[in-house]
Amino acid sequence: MSISMNQTKQWLKTSDQPIAKTLFKIIKAIRQFELPAPKLIYLPLYHGHKFITNTLSSLARITYWTPLFKSQIKGSAKRLYLYGGMPFLSGGIDITVGDDCRISGQSTFSGRVHGAEPAKLILGNNIDIGWMTTIASGTKVVIEDNVRIAGRAFFAGYPGHPLDAQARAEGAACLDSQAKDIILKKDVWLATGVSVMAGVTIGEGTIVAAGSVVTRDLPANVLAAGSPAKVIKQLN
Repeated sequence: MSISMNQTKQWLKTSDQPIAKTLFKIIKAIRQFELPAPKLIYLPLYHGHKFITNTLSSLARITYWTPLFKSQIKGSAKRLYLYGGMPFLSGGIDITVGDDCRISGQSTFSGRVHGAEPAKLILGNNIDIGWMTTIASGTKVVIEDNVRIAGRAFFAGYPGHPLDAQARAEGAACLDSQAKDIILKKDVWLATGVSVMAGVTIGEGTIVAAGSVVTRDLPANVLAAGSPAKVIKQLN
């Protein structure tokens, strides 16, 4: 009878036999072996590594990722700064980008494909969109000037599935009534991990605390937090 690798590992870890204990110590010592790391050698090597990788990353951004992304969008998009590659695009979303925007390549822009018109994403000027943010546009997502969106934000402009269980099991798309606009006015700041639900408008200058879920409109110039997000205080 053959003995599997997992059985062998379990025997080495749990057996009281001297040979098993000895082999386990030898294997552990081999696994934990490390070379000396004198800073005189490895510190310059590290800086050289960073210089090379940053240079290659910048060349890829300038010559490949940015032109590739610009081929899929509308708007002037002057001084667009993509970092970490290019956002994943799905659903044929219609994207317009203003000037001086900074967008993480580790983000996703998707559009509902079953609407009467293509779903839209409209970005103003001087907008930051952070790492692993997903913007799912059901009808239209508008992000006005100077908005800051930290990592892992989620814009749920459409659910993707109907509420009816039978229709969902049959693979039907969500209903038109389930897809709604999302609008962020000027100077809004979403902290890390904020979710914004369909039909929501966030007023100018408002800040939403980390991890909040925005299910209803928020007024201008407030701090909001929680799930669902509620106004904590007036900012000015």
